[in-house]
Amino acid sequence: MSKRLTSVLLTATVLSGTVGVPLLAYAQNADTVRIRGTLVRVDATTLVVQDRSGEVVSLARPAGLPVSEVYPIKLSDIKRGSFIGTAAMPQPDGTQKALEVVVFPEAARGTGEGHRPWDLLPESTMTNATVADLAAAPKSVRGGQQLHLTYKGGEKTVVVPPDVPVVTFRPGTDALLVPGARVLVNAQEKNGTPTALRVTAGRNGFAPPM
Repeated sequence: MSKRLTSVLLTATVLSGTVGVPLLAYAQNADTVRIRGTLVRVDATTLVVQDRSGEVVSLARPAGLPVSEVYPIKLSDIKRGSFIGTAAMPQPDGTQKALEVVVFPEAARGTGEGHRPWDLLPESTMTNATVADLAAAPKSVRGGQQLHLTYKGGEKTVVVPPDVPVVTFRPGTDALLVPGARVLVNAQEKNGTPTALRVTAGRNGFAPPM
C-alpha cells in the first residue's frame, strides 16, 4: 500500500460501518476509511482493490468478512415513512441535492440516524432519516422528487433528480467478490496491516453509489 493510503488509514477521522448493515450505517471510528473502487484480485486472505484515483490497494481479508449486496431500485420505491440514507450537496436555498439515495430495509430502520459531513465529494453531506413527506421536485428538476426528512433533533429538505441512483441492500455472499466487481470497502489498520472490515458490492458491474 502506498504511503498516501497508509497515512489515511492511520490518521483519518471518518465514519465506519456497523455490524449487520453496510457502509451507510455509521459508528464513529477514528481510524477507519472507505475505499471505493474495483476488485483486482481476491483470495482467501487478501483483497486487492483499485481505488477511484487509480491506486492499487492490498487489504488483508479476515475470515468471515461481512459482505452486503447493493442493487438498484426505482425512485418511486421511496415512500412516505421510508427510512433512507442520502449523500447530497448543500444548496444556496438551504435544501440538499441528492447524489444518491439508499432505502434501508425495515430491519435497519434508525441506523446512523442524523445529518453529518460525508466524503463522497468535497462538502457533501449524509442524512439518515425518515421520509415524513414527499412531493414533486421543483420545475427546474423535472421528474424528480422532493423529500422532507426528519431525524432526531432536525429535519432536511432533499431534492432528488430523476437520474440519481436509488438503491437498497441485502446480505451478500463471497460469490460477489470477483475480479471486476465494483466495491465499497471499510478498511482499518490492524496490527500494522491494512485490513478490510466490510465489503459492499454490486453484481454484474453495478457500482455502489455511496
